[in-house]
Amino acid sequence: MGKNVPLRKCLGCDEMLGKKGLLRIVRTKDGAISLDPTGKMSGRGAYICKDAECFEKARKRKSLERALKCAIPAEIYDSLKEQIPNE
Repeated sequence: MGKNVPLRKCLGCDEMLGKKGLLRIVRTKDGAISLDPTGKMSGRGAYICKDAECFEKARKRKSLERALKCAIPAEIYDSLKEQIPNE
């Protein structure tokens, strides 16, 4: 039997994908929002594909705000977008 792969839903395309193939965006206890490259930061996390198109869909639908349960200013969205790798 194979190893169990944890699945997470992308906020942009709503597909269930392996946790390793997604980016984790986290809101810490003090309210800071950042990209979590290790996937181990403490705080409320949300997952998104490593794709700028999925990020824009999530931004337009405000699914990131719903998942992290807080309002996200445009500057945070812009800084997150700069950190997403273009593949």
